[in-house]
Amino acid sequence: MSSSKRKAAFLFLAPAVLAAADPNIVVLEEIVAKVNGDIITRSELVKGRAAVQEDLARRGLKGRELASAAEERARDILRDRIDQLLLIQKGKELNINVDPEITKQVADIQKAAGIADPEKFQAFVREQTGMLLEDYKNEMRNSLITQRVIRQEVGSKVNIPRAEVREYYEANKKEFFRPEDRVFLSEILISTQGKDAAGIAAAEKKARDLVARAKKGERFAELARDNSDSPSAENGGDIGGRKKDDLRTEVADAVWEQSRGFITDPPLKLENGFLILRVDDKQKAGQAEFEEVENLIMERLYMPRFQPKIREYLTALRQDAFLEIKEGYLDTAAAPGKNTAWSDPAQLRPETVTKEEVALKTRRKRLLWTLPIPGTKINRTGSSRS
Repeated sequence: MSSSKRKAAFLFLAPAVLAAADPNIVVLEEIVAKVNGDIITRSELVKGRAAVQEDLARRGLKGRELASAAEERARDILRDRIDQLLLIQKGKELNINVDPEITKQVADIQKAAGIADPEKFQAFVREQTGMLLEDYKNEMRNSLITQRVIRQEVGSKVNIPRAEVREYYEANKKEFFRPEDRVFLSEILISTQGKDAAGIAAAEKKARDLVARAKKGERFAELARDNSDSPSAENGGDIGGRKKDDLRTEVADAVWEQSRGFITDPPLKLENGFLILRVDDKQKAGQAEFEEVENLIMERLYMPRFQPKIREYLTALRQDAFLEIKEGYLDTAAAPGKNTAWSDPAQLRPETVTKEEVALKTRRKRLLWTLPIPGTKINRTGSSRS
């Protein structure tokens, strides 16, 4: 075996196996979790931590505030990666196909960047994202699949009865008394900080695509949560009510005279990115009628119910999954009571029998194809899981 092949063969072995084989071998990669047929490596977690740092810095955090927020979010990096794998696997099970969307989005990005040459476009993608084009498309595919699964399996099943909306209105009428005119807004910000001209063009294309999706009926709150670079993403983009004097001139000009449901098209170009705004509600001075605020209340009740349902769904996927996590790593959303202890191949021993057992014919015959491979799950019904 050549030295390069020997090196590749050792890349994903457990450290204990490597140490036993040769104490001088340096571990280049480490598997930290197994999720059904997929693995999570240490380098993925390292990349995840770097992405968190970049995201928080883009949102304006610095110094101790940045370090503290990064440390808090870093605890959930393994959880988030497990979530993603489970959703992608579910998407395959549901036969969700997003390839046409990917082809269109990539073509639109290439057109917006003004790069006709395929090789130059690949170089552009690598410069902007640090990824090969195929890796970038795969990231896009994973993101679209996870969003589709969540929308189909969770979002579509969260219903708010009109009676509950009415009850909220009656219990909070003072909240809907308007001392002066206000506009209630939600936002999606696609940042352009640190981007060159081509990167800015790609950001604009993404913002325009999100506008189109919102106008076709996709929930604005979910689009904001999944795509916005603003801190308001955690609240589904909701930035509450504003008096006209509270708004920047270009924002006030864009939304103040518009009706409820209006979405800025095209997105507003600001110094830090492209801003998409939706008018959630318009308030004239005085007491609002129920019909005027019904949709606003519906959205307000939807998001707090939607977020826990996502976690419940992911917990159920964990319960049904083959999941092993290496000692020293923590899934902060572990399913209660589920054993995810790591099975170290170095500790496995071959099955043996005694002469007496053979003589008594107590040993059961086992076909080679039924023997479990360490780190895999045998489905007793005969069907396989991806």
